[in-house]
Amino acid sequence: MTLVEVLVVFVVLVVLAAMFLSANDPRRWEAKAMRLNCVNNLKQIGIAYYIWADDHSGKYPFEISATNGGTMELSAEGKNSWLNFLVLSNELNTPKILRCPADESRVAATNFTTGFSARNISYFVGLDADTNHPQMFLSGDDNFAIGGVPVKSGLLEFSTNALIAWTAERHKNAGNIGRADWSVETPDNSGLTNLLQQTGVATNRLAIP
Repeated sequence: MTLVEVLVVFVVLVVLAAMFLSANDPRRWEAKAMRLNCVNNLKQIGIAYYIWADDHSGKYPFEISATNGGTMELSAEGKNSWLNFLVLSNELNTPKILRCPADESRVAATNFTTGFSARNISYFVGLDADTNHPQMFLSGDDNFAIGGVPVKSGLLEFSTNALIAWTAERHKNAGNIGRADWSVETPDNSGLTNLLQQTGVATNRLAIP
């Protein structure tokens, strides 16, 4: 073999070794597993909303007055979003699914009674979602930034043209969105923009825990 051929073989082996190591990086697999778990969480939350709505004339908790067992007045200003999940407690198997596995800022609750609060929840509540508009945002990862500034707890209102993006803290500048038809999407930042344009409303309102 000539020196050039030896060098070519060496470079090919290095590239193959790098690809193999990358594919078997345990951190990469762990990140994928956490994102899949997050997707599963949101699917279970969507099913819980569906069951609850089926028992309440097709309406979600935030569409029904508190006097009738809902959370309309309590979450209208984006506050107390965790109460929506408390109302869903009979439909949810465990409060542990309300925390994204990649969310290091929240802790998983063991039950719905002892100290249950926003600190146990990683997912927003889409206050404008309803069963007649399947593309609306119902729930999803709440680690957004608008114009590069991470959002805070409370009511988040933004247009479909807002410079909204995921932060890197959970799924590496990507995230998961549960829609009102109980499907779950896994968009990156460009995909998030596309999903927003499909909601059919000029302004989106999300309650951030």
